[in-house]
Amino acid sequence: MSWVLLGLGLVFVTEGLALALAPSRVEQALAFLASLPAERARQIGLAAVAGGTLLVWIAQRLLA
Repeated sequence: MSWVLLGLGLVFVTEGLALALAPSRVEQALAFLASLPAERARQIGLAAVAGGTLLVWIAQRLLA
């Protein structure tokens, strides 16, 4: 459970920093994502999930 809370906290920190430091860039990124075809957005999302899962697995193995 602590891994989940740590992960959520890191997501909030990252998203908060992006919005606080470069809100216009966040808007540009969202506009770009909105312009993508649904299939391409899905592929990017799945790649992000796979990459995040890999990072969590690596961190768990290194810190265990």
